Amino acid sequence: MDKSLLIFIAVGIGFLYFITNFIGDIQEKDDRYANEDYKIAHQYNQYNSVDSIGQEILVVTEADETTQIAAWQASELKKDFLQLFPDYSEMKKFVKNRTRGDALQKKLLHKINEVEGKFFSGTLNAEQAKQSLDSLK
Repeated sequence: MDKSLLIFIAVGIGFLYFITNFIGDIQEKDDRYANEDYKIAHQYNQYNSVDSIGQEILVVTEADETTQIAAWQASELKKDFLQLFPDYSEMKKFVKNRTRGDALQKKLLHKINEVEGKFFSGTLNAEQAKQSLDSLK
């Protein structure tokens, strides 16, 4: 291949990268230019916060129960929570320390206790238990 063609391709890729990041920043900073996909993907970002020791937390105290559950389902904290499986005591600590919102905490703790009982009684296997914890309604 010719060197000029490789340089042209490299410059083109760099230009595309710059443009996509620039447009993403514009969408993030200006509501007029944000498209629907961006709004849907980031509708629960307002509930993400950081606590006094620098951990990410989910603060949904002012939201209704449906919004609390939807924010939990969209949160990155849910992935961290599921990685704690099958340590149910750590999962309970995680919920108490990293979420704010009575309805959400109550539902999560109830779900953990329910799945824990079924898991240790042999009703659910590990994969079923994890799926049950993943599908909070």
